[in-house]
Amino acid sequence: MAAKSWTLIDSSENHGPDSLLLDGEQLGAAKGARVELQTLRGGLREGVRLLTVDNGTLRLAVLPDRGMGIWKAWHGETEIGWQSPVRGPVHPSHVPVMEPNGLGWLYGFDELLARCGLLSNGAPDFDEQGTLTYPLHGLIANRPADHLQVSVDDQSGEISVTGIVEETRFHFHKLRLTSTIKTRPNSPVMEIHDQITNFSGNPGEAQILYHINFGPPLNTPGAELVAPVQELVPRDEHAASGIGQWSTYLPAEVGAKERVYFFKLLADEKGWTRTLLRAADGGQGVSLRFNTRQLPCFTQWKNNPPLADGYVTGLEPGTNFPNPRSFETEKGRVVQLAAGETAEYDLAIQLHPDAGSVAAAEQEIAALQSAAEPVVHKSPHADWCA
Repeated sequence: MAAKSWTLIDSSENHGPDSLLLDGEQLGAAKGARVELQTLRGGLREGVRLLTVDNGTLRLAVLPDRGMGIWKAWHGETEIGWQSPVRGPVHPSHVPVMEPNGLGWLYGFDELLARCGLLSNGAPDFDEQGTLTYPLHGLIANRPADHLQVSVDDQSGEISVTGIVEETRFHFHKLRLTSTIKTRPNSPVMEIHDQITNFSGNPGEAQILYHINFGPPLNTPGAELVAPVQELVPRDEHAASGIGQWSTYLPAEVGAKERVYFFKLLADEKGWTRTLLRAADGGQGVSLRFNTRQLPCFTQWKNNPPLADGYVTGLEPGTNFPNPRSFETEKGRVVQLAAGETAEYDLAIQLHPDAGSVAAAEQEIAALQSAAEPVVHKSPHADWCA
């Protein structure tokens, strides 16, 4: 039971302070804990609200105005995220998501965690006349929260942030994201519990993908993705040309073209799996833990231009592969929601600050991998790749 809670945004009551600071004593949480709401000023970030949650060891920067995304995180001096050439966080008013070429989403892309969805989450989709029907990665990352609340559990000291974001269109879809981000005192873990509700009186559909992005210092040349692979498919011929090095991150290269790989991962008897990004020296890393019954598809995005152009990898659990929605619909990878139905998604991001913690994560993944030999395809698969 949460002993204390604060409502920071409530559009129904026209409520939302520009700033707020809660220290550990006010929160009743661990020494060094802090929650701070700021309204950013200047440039493309003008008016963006940023909620910093500090559990004493791990610090998160949550963006209620960008679909409850997580801009960056810090564990001690280690920054978790990437250096995008987009100087964010960008206010959604500056992101032309429905730009005719479907790529407007990229004008605002610089988060550690950006949700893709809720109606679509993949590559742009066009009708037979060439008109954009679904833009790159959907709309939810550029939708502001209608409600934001911070709570603290009186026994564990766990800090929870819950935001409600809606993606609706009159006569069409009516989808609501309720996202809760939790972290315990002095823990290197952030947990995410999302609910997508179809609040229409009619059946609806949804997709979600967690676009989780890492650059230096965790992702540098020589870093490795460690994953319990059941099946792996390169998205296109360019990715296929690098299939022998899919797990390894390469040096920066001028003019480098992204490589994308699609996975089905092995999991335990309850559906839980883990993937690990191991730093080049093996002394630190970051892992994702999620449930394959909720998020059965996993995508690795490798992008290795010079740092100034965005050296980054995306590790992306999703309900589907990020192909055009029409293709994923044809393949049956769209979530069906009855009127009033809610689907739930759970994900944890954990920093591994030392070699021992990295090794423990690798052992967990090795135990999952022991159930089967990985099937690695050398060319795109017609059922997975548009």
